[in-house]
Amino acid sequence: MNSELIMNIQLRFFASVREKLGLAEQSVSLPPEVQTVGQVRHWLIARGDVWAEVLAEGRALRTACNQQMCDAATRLSEGCEVAFFPPVTGG
Repeated sequence: MNSELIMNIQLRFFASVREKLGLAEQSVSLPPEVQTVGQVRHWLIARGDVWAEVLAEGRALRTACNQQMCDAATRLSEGCEVAFFPPVTGG
């Protein structure tokens, strides 16, 4: 059962993602099966409503783990920070 430990992480949301969700950050306790950044996204989508809309699989989103750009396969660690934000455009 020790491999079934709950992991606590910090979520951060930026720019339009933050505006649409109505929050900038949130501490969460993840179920044992959520171990990657991509799985966090799917877990949040499963909340439904605005979460499903803003984080939908087809939407262009960038992710970072502990302030380093990452992809969906990036593994999580206890206490890490996962950030979601729209792609940055120049102008």
